Amino acid sequence: MFSLCGLVLFILLYLTATLFYPGGSYPDRSAKGFSWKHNYWCELLAAQAQNGEINNARPVAITAMFVLAISLVIFWNFVPSSLEFKPARKRIIQYAGILSMAILPVLFTGAHDAVLNIAGICGVIAITVLLTGLYKLRLNLVFIIGIFCLALVGVNNYIYYTTHHYYYLPVIQKITFLVFLLWFFLIGMRVYKKSKGRELIR
Repeated sequence: MFSLCGLVLFILLYLTATLFYPGGSYPDRSAKGFSWKHNYWCELLAAQAQNGEINNARPVAITAMFVLAISLVIFWNFVPSSLEFKPARKRIIQYAGILSMAILPVLFTGAHDAVLNIAGICGVIAITVLLTGLYKLRLNLVFIIGIFCLALVGVNNYIYYTTHHYYYLPVIQKITFLVFLLWFFLIGMRVYKKSKGRELIR
């Protein structure tokens, strides 16, 4: 339940951080405030905004990042056990999922691409193995949403590394965030209801 509360708190902190962002984006360095169409999540974490001003959103964004990381460490640790996965599958999900979150603080050192690549690979491994377990348990709703999440990861990486349709990447990134958070929340609710002796819609 703590993990679910953490996801909600992350969203609230994310929204709060956008209110403190001074302005500027890659298409328009002189723009005022945070643009949901043009700014990225990582820009909220930077020491300096795209317009050259000190980024007042950074402390809130960093707090949000730590809340998200802790929430997902708890998620990756407890969900495989709660869904009664086999030991090997459980360990892969736990190790890969927790590592994908544990490395995120290195983002603040400036190693942006390397951190995201390592975290992304570990995350995809954890998600893929989790999906095999969800499929075997016939949890159809969260399985389908999980497949969609992986597809969005592919779209984000394709655009980022090829720069094709790069203009749309900030919006796609936010959609990806939203879908992933929904997926984590639904799985978390599945685990919570199971602990209470109730079943979630398959």
